[in-house]
Amino acid sequence: MNDVRIMSNRRSALRRALLPAVAMAVAPAMAMAEGMPQLDFKSPFTLSQVWWGAVIFAVLYVLLARIGLPKVGAVIEERAVHIAADLDAAKAQKVQADTAVAELTATMQRSRAEAQGEINQAVDQAKAQAAQQAATLNARLEGQLKAAEGRINAARATAMSALHQVATDTATTVIARLTGAAPDPRRVDVAVAAALTARGQG
Repeated sequence: MNDVRIMSNRRSALRRALLPAVAMAVAPAMAMAEGMPQLDFKSPFTLSQVWWGAVIFAVLYVLLARIGLPKVGAVIEERAVHIAADLDAAKAQKVQADTAVAELTATMQRSRAEAQGEINQAVDQAKAQAAQQAATLNARLEGQLKAAEGRINAARATAMSALHQVATDTATTVIARLTGAAPDPRRVDVAVAAALTARGQG
């Protein structure tokens, strides 16, 4: 493919070099047709100019074909090689960049998933610990409430017993002062118990 490109470049250069020669060959005929005396080919001076022009053209053609055009072709080929190498390097770098971006995206997604999983696990653990602490606290409060109720009931029973005894002693004292005789303890006890029960304190 490079050889075909070089040959095409050389042909283009030869066409550009031959254009002035064709113009020089056609110009005298056109000039003679118009009647220009300085291009009269019957004159030796004009013939010598044409001959030297052809020699100079041939020398320039040989120099261009042997030296100039190969150098130009080599430079063009070298530039084409450099451009192709740069394009290949750019494609390789683009592939590497795309791969790096894909890896980075996958890593970020994996990190997000792992972080979300850890967050969910931490939240679940916190909820479980909170529920356990709440259950423990409720059980403790329930025990304390039951103990308090037991103490209240015991204090109430003690108070009611003391109240019954105080009421019985008071009633006995009052009846003894009013009647001048000591009442029957059983009857007093039954009456006090009935009175306390009627008041809701028995």
